[in-house]
Amino acid sequence: MLKQLCFFRKRPDMTMDAFMDYYENQHSQLSKKMGAQPAIPGAVRYVRRYLVPEKNPITGEVHDPGYDCVMEIWWNSREDFERSQAIISDPARLPMTRADEEKLFASHANPVCTCIEYDSPMGPSGEATRVGISYGD
Repeated sequence: MLKQLCFFRKRPDMTMDAFMDYYENQHSQLSKKMGAQPAIPGAVRYVRRYLVPEKNPITGEVHDPGYDCVMEIWWNSREDFERSQAIISDPARLPMTRADEEKLFASHANPVCTCIEYDSPMGPSGEATRVGISYGD
């Protein structure tokens, strides 16, 4: 399993509510509106995590994290991830994607990363925990 992370800053003239509304109801549906079936070929999970700065318990200050949203997509393999990146960067698709992103993001200079994760045992008796993916209800 491979996880992709993208970090986004909203346009400065948007409220957080407007940013979330546009992302959820327009931008996250863009591939589907372009006719992609499934919307993100090869993806296992697609999540947007909107950041709400909280008080640092050590300093007592609220620090700007630098981003308003962390987007995550899970892939079964590096190959699935690479195929998706090729689809997204297709010159025929770029103008529509760029135009939509200009309505939402402060810039196109958004960091894109994959991540390596390590889980700590958090069970009630110190046992390992596990998160599973299921489809439907």
